[in-house]
Amino acid sequence: MSSNDTVTGEAGDPRDEKPQYVLPLVVRIERDAPPARTDALETSARAVLEILADDRSLGEGEWARAIEDWQDARIRKVVRRARGAEWRKAEALPGITVKGAGGAEVRVYPPVPLDGWPKELAKLQVSGTDLDDPAAPGPVPEGAPVLWLNPELDMSAGKTMAQTGHGAQLLWWALPDAARETWRAAGFPLAVRTAAPERWARLTTSGLPVVRDAGFTEIAPGSCTVVSEYGAAGLVG
Repeated sequence: MSSNDTVTGEAGDPRDEKPQYVLPLVVRIERDAPPARTDALETSARAVLEILADDRSLGEGEWARAIEDWQDARIRKVVRRARGAEWRKAEALPGITVKGAGGAEVRVYPPVPLDGWPKELAKLQVSGTDLDDPAAPGPVPEGAPVLWLNPELDMSAGKTMAQTGHGAQLLWWALPDAARETWRAAGFPLAVRTAAPERWARLTTSGLPVVRDAGFTEIAPGSCTVVSEYGAAGLVG
């Protein structure tokens, strides 16, 4: 499972001249109890939202400078995996652990420089076991935002976890303060689903937040990977 993902932008973007940071995410994958794929994708997205909304990331909070520096440059996210003692060491570092409805666990950390990873995280594997859904995901919870996946792309679970994190972040930016607070107070309910091809074509031209990948891993630069839809907030494709 791997991801070293960045939301792409225009050539010559001034963000490229700034110091580059990355948001680390670690998914727990025990050998005998891996999480379901969709649960991991949704939990990764919620983890990104949790750190964006955390008091430590705002104002004069202890993570605020790191969050600001990260968002001023490319929005990079890296997903790694851990189990057993590795997971316990990862949980000991400052961050937030988010649990999914099906038991998935993802820990998110304040951004770090590209070459400045804590040693406990730097040694974690970025490739290996992929994830599957033992059964088709159920219906989308009423009123919940949906992060729609591109039906034409074949991405690893780690890559897709980073992409759903991007989609959640772009949606967060698109919302007014009142809608953000309502969503946060509800615990950031959301769903990740793969769009039908005809729906995907409409979504990508609807004006909704669209993730376009920088293409560092697995897929071509500029590929549209996720479209974020939130009907309760008026963002409908």
